[in-house]
Amino acid sequence: MRSAGHHSQILLKALADPASIRGLSLGEWDLLLRQARTAKVLARIAILAADMGLIGGFPEKVRESLEAARKIFAYRQRILRWEVGRIQAALHGLESPILLLKGAAYELAGLPPARGRIASDVDIMIPESALPSVEAALLRHGWEHSLLEPYDQRYFRDWMHELPPLVHRDRDGIVDVHHAILPRTSRLKPDAAKLWSSAVALGDSGLFVLSPADMVLHSAAHAFHDGEIALALRDLVDIHDLLLHFCRQPDFWPNLAPRAATLDLSRPLYYALRYAALMLGTPVPEDVAAEVRRRAPGGLVRAAMDRLVPGVLTPDHPDEPPPGQSRATLLLYIRSHWLKMPPALLTVHLCRKALFRHFPREGV
Repeated sequence: MRSAGHHSQILLKALADPASIRGLSLGEWDLLLRQARTAKVLARIAILAADMGLIGGFPEKVRESLEAARKIFAYRQRILRWEVGRIQAALHGLESPILLLKGAAYELAGLPPARGRIASDVDIMIPESALPSVEAALLRHGWEHSLLEPYDQRYFRDWMHELPPLVHRDRDGIVDVHHAILPRTSRLKPDAAKLWSSAVALGDSGLFVLSPADMVLHSAAHAFHDGEIALALRDLVDIHDLLLHFCRQPDFWPNLAPRAATLDLSRPLYYALRYAALMLGTPVPEDVAAEVRRRAPGGLVRAAMDRLVPGVLTPDHPDEPPPGQSRATLLLYIRSHWLKMPPALLTVHLCRKALFRHFPREGV
């Protein structure tokens, strides 16, 4: 596998071992801060460094940047909890359960990935049968559709696993309402009913989160199947944190690969464990790694991913992007859509997106 360069290694080491940032030169600090902002992990580095008592020994400008990141995170953390409360209030009286996903789930469940993770929206999952009543309730309480074009509405309602994003008209809070964790048109089709059957209640709050294994698998699917790998370093850090946290449960590792097979998510799990171990040093038991490798892609696909993913996943030097990085990013972008949609639908969708990059919607 092509190893990440020195520039990328600075960020990866800071994420896996914050103590490694002691003694960086000013030039290395400048690079690390810029990369961390791009990857949306600056607040994480700031909080972990503060926990270890390191910030006091950093250069003044670095301390200022890290302290600002911590304050911004604390503010956004309060906003996230407030938005979850507003969503609960809007849906009060409905029979639908509310399952939190990703950042909101980590925060409300008090899980390690929440430390320094800034969520731009609140992701929830509800049973598909409850979509009409939940959407109507949110619209009554001030949320509005951010995408009004007929094609956009059809894209989400007919093909995706969520409603079109809803934005509150007074405070710009965004809620994404899911009924599954992968699109209807995706090649992989994890059964939402199986996710609900293992969901974990958050006390008596009326909220739920995915089970430990399912939480890891959802993050893996988002990073390596449904999402754009070029933007997935934060997802890989989430997976790293979740694995280190949940591995304390004696049944976690033995059940992870079988659960992935049950949910049709073995391939995303293979990529998640592989790149978490290679890039962040995440410890994975050999028997688990061996079981997951049995469902790994073929040699050519594996070699191609090993060549493309590490260089794209981690932001490189902002002023000196390596040759071929934009091409690798494009290839992985096309891959994510290829896995998300059948060929005919994908062709129409990508042509439409390309057209709108050149012409305003009003002119189409």
